Amino acid sequence: MQKRDLAIELEHIDQSWTLFLDRDGVINHEKHKDYIHTWDEFYFYDGVKEAMAVFAKTFRYIIVVTNQRGIGKGVTRPEDLERIHRNMKAEIEHAGGRIDAIYFCPDLDDASPNRKPNPGMGLQAMNDFPGIDASRSIMIGNTLSDMQFGRNLGCKTIFLPTTRPEVDQQDERIDAVYDSLLSFSKALH
Repeated sequence: MQKRDLAIELEHIDQSWTLFLDRDGVINHEKHKDYIHTWDEFYFYDGVKEAMAVFAKTFRYIIVVTNQRGIGKGVTRPEDLERIHRNMKAEIEHAGGRIDAIYFCPDLDDASPNRKPNPGMGLQAMNDFPGIDASRSIMIGNTLSDMQFGRNLGCKTIFLPTTRPEVDQQDERIDAVYDSLLSFSKALH
């Protein structure tokens, strides 16, 4: 369910494009007022693995950028986060998808250059993958902070109202709105 054009035609998205994804509330269900601490608490949204298989054929790079304050607060163990990401990638790959890299920011300070909406994780990805062109990139997230991250990096943005349906979907930082990763993947066909 697209709100408005991405200022590009979807059929022009090809293997030269990069997809940035938030994690909680986009790939998997968020926990209300808490963090995902272990793999047992991680639940994919319906259709995510199918969508990731479409994205793997469409985008040059698929990058996850996620704030993980639970690490900084000491309530999530780094080894548990590593296990979550390892298992998430394995399940997505088993379904024919891929994630090229996962960047996470454990910082507590909102002013941290790596904490979204600041663009640090995206800039790290651009350094690690010199083929990333921000003007040929899309950021998909479920918060206005994710949308601002996309803007700060120079990306197009897609908002998923999975956990925050009250957000003004006409906000200037939002280029398009889809119900889910699956609905966006279907629009790419």
